[in-house]
Amino acid sequence: MASEITYAEVRFNSHSRPPNPKADAPQVFFQKYSQLLKERHAATELTHTQLECVKSPASMGGKVWSCCPQKWKQFNSHCYFMSSGINSWEKSKEMCSGLQAHLMVVNSKEEQSFIIQHLNDQFAYYLGLWDPNHENDWQWVDQTPYNLSATFWRRGEPSDPKEACVVLNNPRLTGWGWNDIYCSSPQSSICEMAAIYL
Repeated sequence: MASEITYAEVRFNSHSRPPNPKADAPQVFFQKYSQLLKERHAATELTHTQLECVKSPASMGGKVWSCCPQKWKQFNSHCYFMSSGINSWEKSKEMCSGLQAHLMVVNSKEEQSFIIQHLNDQFAYYLGLWDPNHENDWQWVDQTPYNLSATFWRRGEPSDPKEACVVLNNPRLTGWGWNDIYCSSPQSSICEMAAIYL
């Protein structure tokens, strides 16, 4: 006995305007973004040419796709890239800048909890926090104010005024936390950039 299968497309629309079946199609947004990429490419060399996008609430000025460069991880409105190379803090900062990003700025416990799920315990990762004058005057690379209530120092850290840069690490699998180290020490790093909305 043959059975008949019927497929139906159901759309939920909270707007009073009539639905436009092509308005939410990913192809429309990607075509617009491709055109934007072509226009920007004419002016400057692009770093990111492939994006991974997820549908997001339409509250972002009518934009419904939240995108990060391919192989980056998305959390809320930011994208994160975990470097596999090792460099000094300054070289790591330059590398992130070359990716149109900056070293990671940790704003909350939730953000740090998200990022550590994607890290390798065998490595330490530079953050965008440093003490440029060696005076325990910590500063974020993006000028975000240093907030003591949103810090995740390991017990006894920061420990040395000569150690002016910060890594996120998990020594001997004792739990992830911040440690001040010499800025010349070769480490992995985490880059951060704002998500792209289409």
